Amino acid sequence: MDANILLSVINTKLRDFYSSLDDLCEDLDYDKDNIIKELSSINYYYDEELNQFILK
Repeated sequence: MDANILLSVINTKLRDFYSSLDDLCEDLDYDKDNIIKELSSINYYYDEELNQFILK
């Protein structure tokens, strides 16, 4: 999946359905480390306070 599409999907799910990245990954059986790696390749990181990936 394209990293920009992944960013959109993950941030939408975090905003609408999940209180944390851990909850999302556990519920959907996603690999948290892989998501973080993919999104860091386009200079985004997970901000726990905002519960979203934001630009570095």
